[in-house]
Amino acid sequence: MGTDTKSDSSTTPSGFTSVLRHDLPASLVVFLVAVPLCLGIAVASGAPLAAGLVAGAVGGVVAGLLGGSAVQVSGPAAGLALVVADLVTRYGWRATCMITLMAGGLQLLLGVFRVARAALAVSPAVVHGMLAGVGVVIALSQLHVVLGGAPQSSAVENLAELPRQIADHHGPPVLAGLLTIAVLAVWTRLPRRLRVVPAPLAALATASVTAVVLGWDVTRIDLSVGLSGWSAPAWPLGDWHGIATAVLLVALLAGVESLLCSVAVDKLHDGRRADLDKELTAQGVANMVSGALGGLPVAGVIVRSTANARAGARSRWSATLHGVWILLFALGLGWSVAFIPMEALAALLVFIGVQMVNVGHVRNLRGHGEVPVYFVTLSGVVLLGLAEGVLLGLGLAALLALRRLTWVTVRAVPEADGRWHVLIGGSLTFLGVPRLTSELCAIPAGTAVDLDLNIDFMDNAAFEAVHTWRQNHERGGGTVDIDEIHDEWYAMAASGARMFPAKTPPVAPDRWWLPWSHRRRRRPVSAGSLIPVRHVSGDGAPGWGVPGDGATGDSAGPAVPDLLAGAREFHRRTAPLVRPVLHGLARKQEPSHLFITCADSRIVPNLITASGPGDLFTVRNIGNLVPRRGAAPADHSVAASIEYATGVLDVRTITVCGHSGCGAMAALLDGGGKAAELPGLGHWLRHGAPSLARFVSADGDGAGSGPLDRLCRINVIQQLENLRTHPEVDRRVRAGRLELVGLYFDIGAARVHVLDHSPASADGAPGRSALGVRLAPEVKQAVLPPGRHEQ
Repeated sequence: MGTDTKSDSSTTPSGFTSVLRHDLPASLVVFLVAVPLCLGIAVASGAPLAAGLVAGAVGGVVAGLLGGSAVQVSGPAAGLALVVADLVTRYGWRATCMITLMAGGLQLLLGVFRVARAALAVSPAVVHGMLAGVGVVIALSQLHVVLGGAPQSSAVENLAELPRQIADHHGPPVLAGLLTIAVLAVWTRLPRRLRVVPAPLAALATASVTAVVLGWDVTRIDLSVGLSGWSAPAWPLGDWHGIATAVLLVALLAGVESLLCSVAVDKLHDGRRADLDKELTAQGVANMVSGALGGLPVAGVIVRSTANARAGARSRWSATLHGVWILLFALGLGWSVAFIPMEALAALLVFIGVQMVNVGHVRNLRGHGEVPVYFVTLSGVVLLGLAEGVLLGLGLAALLALRRLTWVTVRAVPEADGRWHVLIGGSLTFLGVPRLTSELCAIPAGTAVDLDLNIDFMDNAAFEAVHTWRQNHERGGGTVDIDEIHDEWYAMAASGARMFPAKTPPVAPDRWWLPWSHRRRRRPVSAGSLIPVRHVSGDGAPGWGVPGDGATGDSAGPAVPDLLAGAREFHRRTAPLVRPVLHGLARKQEPSHLFITCADSRIVPNLITASGPGDLFTVRNIGNLVPRRGAAPADHSVAASIEYATGVLDVRTITVCGHSGCGAMAALLDGGGKAAELPGLGHWLRHGAPSLARFVSADGDGAGSGPLDRLCRINVIQQLENLRTHPEVDRRVRAGRLELVGLYFDIGAARVHVLDHSPASADGAPGRSALGVRLAPEVKQAVLPPGRHEQ
C-alpha cells in the first residue's frame, strides 16, 4: 500500500492530486458496497430503511472527518443489529434514537478522557464469538424471509420453525432470494474485470432486474418515508436501570468494535497509524448526530474498511466522500430502492451472517487455548441474547486468564540417595493449594526433602500450606531444605516481613557462576543433609560417615558445607540437564584444546571460554608455566599432559592462559623472597626464570601497564615458546596441525585478550601467527615495547 498523505485535510496541490487519484475512486467503491449493507442492516434491526442510509452518511462524513484512522469506514454495523432490534421492540424507534444519542455522548466522554486503549483489554475471542453469534441469529431470522415467511422472536424458535418453512410451497420470492445468494457465492470466482462491481450490488441488481423482466410477484422495499419523514428522538419510557444498561451496552459494543477495526485496518496500509482516542471521540460525535437525525448506531466496520484499503485509499477523504455519495443517493436516487425485492435483501443478510462466522478466527484462537471462550460466547448470544452471551464469554475468559496466571507446577521426585527433590514453580495462590498439598503429603514421612521454590507470588493461604507441611514433616523426623530461586516469598512470610504487593519480575535462576560468598542466601546445612563420605579406618576396614560427625576423625570447616551444598545443587538442577551429554562422553573424551592455565581460584576456564564438558583438556599449575624440555628441576607432569594431548587426544590447539595479578609472577618480581619459606614453590618458580629474563631485557614502561601486568603477559608469550621445545609440538606446528594460542584474562575488567604471538621455532626459524588476532596497540606494547622484537 502507499503511504499516507502529509495531512488528511491537506489543501496543497499535491494533496488534492492524491485525493483525486486515490481517495475519490476508493470512495466510489466503498459507496457501492455500503448502500446495500446499510439497507440490509436496517431491515435486520427492525428500523426504518432510511435509518440505515442516515447512519451510513453520518458515519462517513462525521466519523470520516473527525476520526483518528486513515482508512477506516464507519456506518451501521451488523454486530449491533440484535441490540437495536431489541431496543426498537422494547422502547420504540424514536426512543432508540435517543439511546443512540446518549451512547454517543458516553463515547465522547471516554475519548476525551483517553481511555480508548482500555477497550483493547477485551478478549478477541469474546468479540469474534459475539459477532459470530450475531451472524447466526441474523442468518436464521432472515432465512425465513427468503423462504417467504416471517422471522420468529428468537433464534431457537427460528431454528425450530425452519423445517416447516422449508416444506411450505414457495414461489418467485424464494427464487429471488436464491438467485441473490447464488450471485454472491460465485462472484468472487469471476474474472477480475467483472469483479470491479461489488458483489452485494451485483447480486441485488441481478435479482431486481430479473424480477422486473420476469414479472415476479415479490415484496418491494418501501422507502416512501425517507429523510423527509424525520421526527425528533423521544425519551425512552421505562426503568432507568434498563435505559442506562442499554446506553452502556450500545456505547461499549460500538466502541470496542470500532477500535478493534482500527487496529485491524492498520495492518492493511502503510500510512499513518490510528489515534484510538481520537477515533473513539469521532465515533461518539457521529452517534450523537446519527441519533439526533434518526439513524442507526454507528461503528467502524471491517468489511467496508477493508474494501476502502484495498481500493487504494490514502486518507480520511475516502470515507468522507463515501458518506457524501450515500447522502446524494438518498436524496436523489432513493426511488430506485423500490425495485429491490425484500427477499433479495434478506438473502444478502443471510450471506453476511454466514460470513460473520469466520473459521479463520477459530484457527487463530486454537493455538492460545481460547476456543472455549469463542463457542461459549457464540452459544450464549444465539440461545440467551447478546448481553448475556457477552457476559458469559467475558466471565469464561477471566476464569481462564486467572487459571493461567495462577497455575502452579508441583513436581516431587525421589532421588537415588533416598532424598526427595520437590520443585514448585509459578504463582502460588489459594487456587493451587489443593494440588500443592496433595503432592507434598504424598512424600513419605521421615525423609530428607530439598524444596526449590521458583515462584513469583505467594499468598497467605499458600504460605500456610507450605509452612504447616514443613513443620509436620520435620516433627515426623524428616528434614526440609528450602531454596528460593526467584524471590524470598517464603522467608519473608516466615519472618513476618511485609510481602510484595504484586508479582515480582522473573530473574535468571542460574547461579552456578557466583562464588558461594555472593549467593543471596547461604543456607545452614545440617549434618543429616550432608553427603555421606566413604572412608577407610586405620585397620583397613571401610566405613561411611559425614564430615564433622566424629566418625571420620575430622571436623568440617565452613567450606565443607558450602562444597557439599554445591554438590547437592548440581544433583538437583544441573545433573538432569547435562546427564545426556555426559552419558555420551562416558566412554571416550575428544577435546579440541589443551588448556594450560594458572591454579588461581579466580580463573574458571569453562566460564571465560563458554565451554562445556569434553571441550577442554585442562592443565593447571602455579603461574601457568610450561617447563622447557630438559630444564632443571625436572618436571614430568606438564610434559606428560602435552604428550597425551598431542599423541593420544590429537588436539588441534594448545592454549596458555595467564591472568592479571598473578601471585607467581609477583614472587618472581620479588626475587623469590615470598617463596623463601616454601621450598617446593621456590623450585617450581625456577621454570619462570626465562620469563623474568625476557621482562628485564625489554625496554620501556609498558605504555601505562604496571610491571606485574607486563610480566604476566610476557610470561604467556614465553610459555608458548617453551612449548616449541617439545619435539612433537614443534613438528605439528610446522605441519599446520596444531595452533598455539596465548590468552590473557584481565580479572578486574572480566575481559579475555588474545595475545599476538609470532614465536621463534626450536631451531630459531620464525614461526607463524597463532590466530591472526592482534591486541590493541597499547596491549601489544605492554608485551613487546616499541622497537624490540621477540628473541
